[in-house]
Amino acid sequence: MENCNGVVVTGQQIGAGWSPALSVVKALRALTEAKKRGLQAVYWLADEDHDRAEVASVVALQGDRLIRHRFRFSAPQGTAAGWLEWTDMHQAEAQNLWGQLPTPAEPTLRGHVMALGGALWRRGIEPFSPTKDIDRKGIQAELERWRTLGLENDLREQASMMESKGLELILDPRRQSAWFSLDPLTGKRARLESGQPCPEGHWLSPGAALRPLMQSLLLPVKVVILGPGERAYWRLTERLWERVALTPPMILPRPSVFVLPDGHFDISTAELEALRLGRWDAFASNSIPKPSAMPFPGPQESWSATISKRYQAEVSRLQTRLKRLDARLAKESAERRVGKNIERLRQTLFPFNKPQERVLPGWYWLQSDPLLDAIERALESSEETHLIMPGRKR
Repeated sequence: MENCNGVVVTGQQIGAGWSPALSVVKALRALTEAKKRGLQAVYWLADEDHDRAEVASVVALQGDRLIRHRFRFSAPQGTAAGWLEWTDMHQAEAQNLWGQLPTPAEPTLRGHVMALGGALWRRGIEPFSPTKDIDRKGIQAELERWRTLGLENDLREQASMMESKGLELILDPRRQSAWFSLDPLTGKRARLESGQPCPEGHWLSPGAALRPLMQSLLLPVKVVILGPGERAYWRLTERLWERVALTPPMILPRPSVFVLPDGHFDISTAELEALRLGRWDAFASNSIPKPSAMPFPGPQESWSATISKRYQAEVSRLQTRLKRLDARLAKESAERRVGKNIERLRQTLFPFNKPQERVLPGWYWLQSDPLLDAIERALESSEETHLIMPGRKR
């Protein structure tokens, strides 16, 4: 990277099984953008974070059923993800979930993630760990200088401004610390209050709101690929770049990818929300009459008022029951158009009612070079959402 013209960077907090799969999309989007611009694609391994629940909580497929699983780590709470152990027991546990896995280069969660990402590194994406790079000690003095600038106040003011305009605050710097200390021997990360010195031998560790600045301090970042939540908290840094004498990179949004299951499914990206909600009528043919819309004869003139009233009540009840047939008819019609077992398609693309890229571990996609090829080709376009059929050529 010392000889490159600049980098397109993206990243994610490292997680078991390379979770979530959307991080694979971010990496491949960075690669396609880097190729267009003659830059180097870099995947930032966010192993300085210490959200234990996020890195340890995963899912696995057992047939068509998803199961939840949580890995256990013996390191104290507050230990950064890069220092979490990955033992033979963890490896066996993971293989029981996802099948055969590559052997980690080091017995840490970072080593596990690096091994799983081999398919991406072979494509030319450069992994970068801010806790392993030799330049980390070299930026300590500059981080100390930043801390004297009172950047926390700027973050709070920006947060208040965003809140007054009704903008989303994914991260609130008025409640979350801007600075931490990080013990490079144990990985223990501790909050630093304003004016509290960083312990001797520890690194200054910026909080999530200041991480964008540290990225550009360590790397020649020209473009960054961000998801919606990340773009929201990057807005907090808008007034800080000039104060620390750095140029903000261009921000490009992360697209979304849905990988269709095997089989023929005729569906468009515009219909995904209807699929998630189970609104089968959005797919059904309008030419098929609904059972509940079938006409019923009105009461006869020769009937008494009591019988006529009772008759109308019975028709109303019958129409209510027929509406259940409307839904069944709509589903059958939708399956004739979209493909068999539309409910299975919905559960595959929206497990737990969330987009699959937010739920599935990335390892399911990283195992297949043809699938990665298909995703990479799709990401060369400017579309925001992509439907990928494994094995189908575009």
